[in-house]
Order: sequence, then structure tokens, then C-alpha cells
Amino acid sequence: MTVLLFGGNGQLGRELQRALAPLGTVVSTTRSGVLPDGSTCEVADFSAPGSLAALLDRVRPDVVVNAAAYTAVDRAEDERDAAWHANAEAPGVIARWCAAAAVPLVHYSTDYVFDGQGTSPYREDDATAPLGVYGASKLAGEEAVRAAGGRHLIFRTAWVYASHSANFLRTMLRVGSERDVLRVVADQVGTPTPAALIADVTVQVLQHPGQLSGTWHLTASGQTSWHGFAEAIFAEALATGVLAKVPTVEAIASSEYPTPAQRPAWSVLDNRRLQRDFGLVLPTWQDGLERVMAELIPAKR
Repeated sequence: MTVLLFGGNGQLGRELQRALAPLGTVVSTTRSGVLPDGSTCEVADFSAPGSLAALLDRVRPDVVVNAAAYTAVDRAEDERDAAWHANAEAPGVIARWCAAAAVPLVHYSTDYVFDGQGTSPYREDDATAPLGVYGASKLAGEEAVRAAGGRHLIFRTAWVYASHSANFLRTMLRVGSERDVLRVVADQVGTPTPAALIADVTVQVLQHPGQLSGTWHLTASGQTSWHGFAEAIFAEALATGVLAKVPTVEAIASSEYPTPAQRPAWSVLDNRRLQRDFGLVLPTWQDGLERVMAELIPAKR
């Protein structure tokens, strides 16, 4: 089996390279043609969506996994075209090729398709209402994948992090080692979700005997605020010796940390359908944090 992986250099893409390997040959792509370890790979330029069909024709994959995206949420407000090319138009090109070739497509979306005004976990069929360009472009990508008519698995996820790449956990560990006090937003609530969990679940779903097609919410279980996540990161870092001392974490409101793009205040996604349809048990976000932090311990010693 040949799996074509778009976005091999992102934090999810790096985990997918590992998780997908047992399925067969993984052909990874990046915009530069270079992977994080310095090795070369296929080039896929999502700023030019029309160029992707030629790559698909040449590789002729049995499965396509699209982990590539424009994720600069704030910059997207000024770079609408770039976000739309990568998040809406490119997935459409890929999905139409997959539909014509009868190749299953895995595509990842986001909690940003919702407006964050909810009070209970969002279900897959709840009304979408993105607050900014990033969320709107990701929603358009979902719609393009569905409209293509092929077998597709859209996984909405949220608050993704890993022991590598650029993410909230690594930022907290870096600034926490430099400062005595940090101020972190406490009125945005969601579910921290390890990239490794998303990758592993993706492979489990692809190996599932049923040939289901649709949209599912793929996050860890439970919920917390960014402030709560930061406090948990530092508690775990101190317990494992990743940090010798940790800062005080002060809770602030989103209004005290203004950003060009508005963030959803409520980003908790209901993952029960995913667990039911594929016989999965998704871990708590606390368990996920412990596993990711354990990966950082050898690097500290």
C-alpha cells in the first residue's frame, strides 16, 4: 500500500510518518521538498493548488492523508488568499482526484469552524459559524472534500501539541524557564490533544473493517483552559525534572491579550461518535500530557 502524506513537516505530519509506516510505503510531501530530519521528499505547493493533481497522478497512492494547512491564525486575517489556497482550494483538488480514483482521503479540520459560544461539547452536526478567515477557510475545505463525493474521513481536532515543533507546550516550557511569572488566558476552554494521539487514531480508523465516510471529532477527553493547561504543564515538568523550577501562572482574560483574530471561547468537541463508530477509547488530556512530557525527559538529562 502506498500512502501519500501531505504536510510531512508539521507536528501532526511528523507523527503521521511514524504511525502510517506499518501500513506500507509512506510518500511524504512538504512545500520545500525537505523533511525536518534533512532528508528529501516530494514537493507539494499548497499556494498553487492546481499543481497537486500532477503529483497525485505520478504517485498513484492507495490512500491520501492531508495534514497540510495554513495555520497562522492571526496572519490569515491579512493573508486571506494564502489561507484560502491552502485550506479550501487545495483540499478540493485533492478530494476530487481521490473521488475519481476511488482512493480514500483523510483530511483534518479544526474547532475554529465553530463560533465558540457553546456551553456543551460541540457535536459534528452542530451549526458552524467561524469567527475569522482561518476558520472560514478550514470550513470551506471541509465542504470541498464532502462535495467531491469520494470516501472521506474528516477529523476535526483542537489544541494540538507535541514534544517537537512549535506549539503551546514548548512555548510554555521555554518562557517558563526564563521568567518567574507568566500571564495566561483563562476564559478560553478546550481540550489539549497530542499530535501522536491523532496520528495513532487515524491509523486505527484506516484499518477498521467498516468503510465509513464522514466527519468526526478527534480530541482527547475532558476540558481545561489555557491557564489550566499551562499549570498542568509546569506541574508535570517539575515532577519529571524537565524543569528544575517553574513560574507562577496568573490567570487573565482574553481581553488582556488582544490578537488580530478572535479565538473561540469554547472549543470543546464531543468525541463520542468517533469512539462509538470505531470502538475506540480516547484518553484524558491529562494522560496525553503525561505521555508527551515523558518524551522530553531523555532530552533533559
